[in-house]
Amino acid sequence: MHVLVVNCGSSSIKLDVLDPHTGERAATARVERLRSPGCALVMGDAVVPIPDADHAAALAVALPRLLEGRPVDAVGHRVVHGGARFDAPTLIDDAVLEAIAALSPLAPLHNPANLAGIVAARALLPTIPHVAVFDTAFHATMPRRARSYALPKALVEKYGLRRYGFHGPSHAWVAQQAGHYLKEDLRGLRLITCHLGNGASVTAVEGGRSVETSMGMTPLEGLVMGTRAGDIDPGVLLEIGRREGLDVAGLDRLLNHQSGLLGLSGVGNDLRDIEALAAAGDEDCRLAIQVFAHRVRKYIGAYAAVMGGVDAIVFTAGIGEHSALMRHRIAQRLDFLGARFDEDRNRDVRVSAAHPVAEFSEPGSRVRLLVVATDEARAIAHDAALLSAGAQSVEAASRIPIAISARHIHLTRAAVDALFGPGHALTPYKPLSQPGQFACEEKLTVVGPKGRIANVRVLGPERPECQVEVSRTDEFALGVDAPVRDSGDVANTPGVTLEGPAGSLTLSKGLICARRHIHMHPDDAARFGVKDRDVVEVAVDTDGRDLTFGDVLIRVSAKYRLEMHLDTDEANAAQLSGGDGGVLASTGGSVRLRRRSVGFDAE
Repeated sequence: MHVLVVNCGSSSIKLDVLDPHTGERAATARVERLRSPGCALVMGDAVVPIPDADHAAALAVALPRLLEGRPVDAVGHRVVHGGARFDAPTLIDDAVLEAIAALSPLAPLHNPANLAGIVAARALLPTIPHVAVFDTAFHATMPRRARSYALPKALVEKYGLRRYGFHGPSHAWVAQQAGHYLKEDLRGLRLITCHLGNGASVTAVEGGRSVETSMGMTPLEGLVMGTRAGDIDPGVLLEIGRREGLDVAGLDRLLNHQSGLLGLSGVGNDLRDIEALAAAGDEDCRLAIQVFAHRVRKYIGAYAAVMGGVDAIVFTAGIGEHSALMRHRIAQRLDFLGARFDEDRNRDVRVSAAHPVAEFSEPGSRVRLLVVATDEARAIAHDAALLSAGAQSVEAASRIPIAISARHIHLTRAAVDALFGPGHALTPYKPLSQPGQFACEEKLTVVGPKGRIANVRVLGPERPECQVEVSRTDEFALGVDAPVRDSGDVANTPGVTLEGPAGSLTLSKGLICARRHIHMHPDDAARFGVKDRDVVEVAVDTDGRDLTFGDVLIRVSAKYRLEMHLDTDEANAAQLSGGDGGVLASTGGSVRLRRRSVGFDAE
């Protein structure tokens, strides 16, 4: 299979034809200086002038040359901003095009260019699937506390103000590559990925999901970048606006095009030039390097705190992959995290498609320091291939029952003895939908720092570790910040006290909010075209309201019975109750659930 990846910027276009499984490029091309007399197509050593070409005219010249004798099965398009609507790769139709256009005010430098490329490519290649892969999608898993701005609620809701994050395909790709290199399941890792280039961002990746990132509603927030200021006191902008008479457009130019490394150094935004001048004694260039490194190091420390630790710090993109000096400055003084770097290994770092990962931490360093070659085009191709294949082959649809997971407790043998007395056997109250599991007659009181919840039911059978599953409402009542986790994943979780008829037991860990998930038998997974650990989107249409649950985990086992689990808060919000059901179908590459008031059928 070959996928064409189209990455349209405001002044350039990057084109790759590649095998999404191996990453092997069949062909590449670049269009530079769009809408200028110097606009040209570059393919290998060949340069084809296309003066003043816009996206449509440039693609009309580039695609026939690039695809000559090279059939492709799908087209993947990078789209920078997906807003709140798009949290997964999406098949492009006219409605999706309209939605991308509506999001242009959130990314005025990017989405219009992305849209122009999509329109032109669809016109030239109308018979194959086109897929939009969004920079913001990977960060859709950020919890509300990480994505919310402290602004009046009315304004937030009126204008959709929230933090979205960017560089998603890159952060997701390098996190996956780091997991392969470390020979660890990504679900058990805490990673900090540093995408450092002309645009730069840092992401906290816990359990394979983005839980924090430095860019916000737009790519302006966070790190110092080539020409972007990054974090800045809004009062500075108010003062500059008043004193310099700058309007909104003037402030936009200042923050996006005149700041960052360019503004600090006064010589340009290319770090290679800044490093050379700094070595020659230029104090402004030295300050630019120091501020850039300081900001990255500050975010690394913050994200280690957010995740309660870190297993590896990953550097990628132009600066992260190629500047040993910047890696040195960022990694110094991280010993307190257990991250110790080897200067010789740092200087010798070389990464490529054939050797995508290099390590520069000292042997025995508790936190590993890695450089990973990013490959956004391959990440986009991979998503486009999966989605287009699924769209063509998954036609089956089936009713799926919904189960509401109320708060409950799983206990070890030792915990049963401590709470109910030595040798006590859990008493089945009624069987649960999943084979072999049952609700017990036994109930306990859960006690947190702030409050207590009585009559929380115990579920059987006994487990290797104690686990208390609560809703968001419950965690506020208890006064505990419970992370969203897969059932059984209790590492680095808070503890609570359990009170039973024979005594009390204080747990050092085990309190979680269960991640929404779907249980599937292997036969169901084969029918729906998904596999264990896939993450899908679930749309619930109830009483005329269309709600979307993202980040739904697929769990496949021969012992499972088909069922979707939501916690009580989410079920209440969707006006669902136990016994409701829906239909799973492959729609735009996302598994979607539709609930109807009477009967169930495919969309």
